[in-house]
Amino acid sequence: METEFIYWRHPSVPGIKIEEICGGEDKSGKLWKDMAYQVYSENGRESYREIGHYRNGAPFLFGEEARISISHADHFLVVATLPPTPEVDLAEFSRRAALGVDAERLDREQVLAIRSRFLSPRELEKIGEDDLVANILAWTAKEACYKALMMEGVDFREDIRIEVLPELMPVVPVYDKEEFPEIRFGRALCRRGDEEVELTLYSYGSEGHAVTLAYSPQCAKFAVKRQG
Repeated sequence: METEFIYWRHPSVPGIKIEEICGGEDKSGKLWKDMAYQVYSENGRESYREIGHYRNGAPFLFGEEARISISHADHFLVVATLPPTPEVDLAEFSRRAALGVDAERLDREQVLAIRSRFLSPRELEKIGEDDLVANILAWTAKEACYKALMMEGVDFREDIRIEVLPELMPVVPVYDKEEFPEIRFGRALCRRGDEEVELTLYSYGSEGHAVTLAYSPQCAKFAVKRQG
């Protein structure tokens, strides 16, 4: 019996649009990914959307002026989108449109075996070797930062420094302030050529995955209201 794909669009605490696709467990590999992308393309508000890629690998939407970032893990696809920034050349890095997203299964224990490959000695001391969730958050944060920087040859251990690790928050920003009185953002300092780029980190859990956003404090954002 075939399982359906599920499309879900929701806001996020940072004011970045999130679109998620899951389901289709009877499909795998490239077939699942192709079908998930098709579901995404067919669920644009006004018309069919088509994804392309710049020479540096960054994705874009044909005919759109908004930065997007994409990640996929096991039967899970997430696309993050900023508001349109017509003043920015989206083929190039800009703090006005710096955005990256990454997703990983929360039970992927293999991350613990490779943590020395993406964490600096200082980060290895701060993040417990047996704390699976913290290591997955660190991994997704580094991947998201890499995408936001739009630059090849980035050393995850030396060029992306996690100053504050984000905490895993609920999936949507409409929770009760009494239950979650504080939003736990993270912070990374990244080396991009001769300049240092500060990126804010935000992580939430969805469908058994950790999703982390990395974005510049100066980037364009949608307005989001929080209950309470």
